[in-house]
Amino acid sequence: MGNREGNVFRNGKFRRPRMSRRAKKDVWAFIGFTAPNFILLGLFIFWPIIYSLYLSFFKWNMISPKKTFIGMNNYTALFQDPVFWQVTRNTLILAIFTVVCKLGIALGLAMQLNKKPKGQSVYRAIIFSPTFTTSVAVAMVWTWIFEPTYGLFRFFFKAFGMVSPDWIHNVNWSLPAVIIVLIWSGIGYDMVIFLAGLKNIPQEIYDAALVDGVTPLQNFLYITFPLLSPTTFFLTVTSFIGALKAFDIIAIMTDGGPMNSSNVYVLYLYQNAFQWFKTGFASALALILFILIMVITLAQNRLSKRWVHY
Repeated sequence: MGNREGNVFRNGKFRRPRMSRRAKKDVWAFIGFTAPNFILLGLFIFWPIIYSLYLSFFKWNMISPKKTFIGMNNYTALFQDPVFWQVTRNTLILAIFTVVCKLGIALGLAMQLNKKPKGQSVYRAIIFSPTFTTSVAVAMVWTWIFEPTYGLFRFFFKAFGMVSPDWIHNVNWSLPAVIIVLIWSGIGYDMVIFLAGLKNIPQEIYDAALVDGVTPLQNFLYITFPLLSPTTFFLTVTSFIGALKAFDIIAIMTDGGPMNSSNVYVLYLYQNAFQWFKTGFASALALILFILIMVITLAQNRLSKRWVHY
């Protein structure tokens, strides 16, 4: 006789049945297969987060063996630092413009390629090529394109009777220059994901809508976009996180200058940790970035219930 939980009633007591040899082998096999993943996650994800939190309460230059406990002073200094607020503002502006423009252009290209034009494989390869190009190469090529004296943009502006601005060294143009490069380098990946999502929409739905006489705009608003919303949501979340962590292209092109006009969060964190050796301050920055990404991702998850249709 047993209860719902599988316990066996013997000698007036409920006893849990012994695990069979096969069940024990399955348990050890599960532990053996999953343990390496949990160990790697612990070593390279969870432990760095915990240790970074620990370091944020200390003053340390990463060289001296002695760490000086200063409590919440790093966080106080961080929120009183005007550069921190400027960098945060730059990062959010960069993230919003990059994500919106990149996803919009990628969706438009995917819809055109979904019509199967001639030479579509060539177009795909050309658009996708920046994705597998190294960030160093991308940054160096675009630095030359933006060069106001002999760069490619100079001839483009000259054709319209205008003078090309000094993109990299001007406080008003350095951040837009970085945004342009990030959009260009990320369109290919988003386009391929959108194209895969469009392929999964049944053609019968469009045929039925055509019989009802819907316009192309109605087709997009009431069929394509709702059915593509899970793909759009995935790309929105991943693109936003990627934009908040932007570093390499900006470090090579502008190094955050001039006057921190193009400086972003991760680059400022790197400067504090590895250039100025303010490890405790940099750890506090890292924790704030972690919280910022978590809050934005949770907010996107909550808002997705209003517009994402599975």
